[in-house]
Amino acid sequence: MKKEFGGKITKKIKVELSQSPNWKKKRFRNLVETKMEINLFNLPHLLSQQFLKINGRFPSQSLPVLKFDSTRFLNSNNTSNFIWYGHSTVLLNIHGTIIFIDPMMSFNASPVASFSIKRFSDDILDVLDELPTIDLLLFSHDHYDHLDFESIKKLIDKVKNYWVPLGVKRHLIKWNVSSEKIKEFDWWGQCIFNCIEFTFTPSRHSGGRRIIDKDKSLWGGWSIKSSKETFYFSGDGGYGHHFEEIGDKLGPFDFGFIECGQYNKLWSQIHMFPHEAVQAALDVKVKTVMPVHWAGFSLSLHHWKSPVKKFIKYAEERGCEWTVPALGDIVSLKDSDKRIRWWDKYD
Repeated sequence: MKKEFGGKITKKIKVELSQSPNWKKKRFRNLVETKMEINLFNLPHLLSQQFLKINGRFPSQSLPVLKFDSTRFLNSNNTSNFIWYGHSTVLLNIHGTIIFIDPMMSFNASPVASFSIKRFSDDILDVLDELPTIDLLLFSHDHYDHLDFESIKKLIDKVKNYWVPLGVKRHLIKWNVSSEKIKEFDWWGQCIFNCIEFTFTPSRHSGGRRIIDKDKSLWGGWSIKSSKETFYFSGDGGYGHHFEEIGDKLGPFDFGFIECGQYNKLWSQIHMFPHEAVQAALDVKVKTVMPVHWAGFSLSLHHWKSPVKKFIKYAEERGCEWTVPALGDIVSLKDSDKRIRWWDKYD
């Protein structure tokens, strides 16, 4: 078995996972009924479009990533800052605590070479060599565009702690991460680290890296609350009432990274359209919002710029503050109003 597939789901692991109230009928379930409208009749047409209908789905040239500036990133001047590396990969410095979320930095988001899903940027994996020690690595779920074997290999000597959804630990152990460094979370699981409160929040999505282990690992987002600033990372997922619940229990938030990209009517219940992403931000009570899950890979049929352009349109109509920094740019939370439409420079 290819190492990229991760760890096998064993009987012992299934027994452990079954203790969760979200494990029902031999797998994890969403809070509401959730399905994809893909079947044997429309699958061949979908696959042909995915690999043949490529006009506009990829930028005409590689998207540049700004060089990592260690001094500037680590000297935060009494405020938190972050770097976005495209798709859903975010590096945070919260007053000296370095947090890495969904560090998928590989050039390919597919485990099968013949069905490669190429990144919009080149050589981004090398950035990992330049990063400081990571105090805490967070994952939202174990899909290949979020949990990446090559990135974990590069980071293994500089990550102190891994916090992951239930069922994801087996992959990291397979990749030689010490089990003592890994902590698994169920929805609403909460823990304090360096005086920062972390809560694993529900989302409407799925888990698993192979057909045989579908939904044998949990999915979700993260609430991150320090004494000075609060962040919300939605993870992947469709729109639902869970956003209101998160806002009521944990909000408001100063800043939110909200999934917006790779949507399609066939899987509209597990990925949000731009107008839904804006509504989710409002439900969660986010002050300033940034759309993520785009500018990294083409996993759907829409134009590569559509997520951000439509998100901004709806955000401005609803009076929602937004920001979209360039890839690799260091953004201070005190200066998070970057509105330079950098994507306009690329076809």
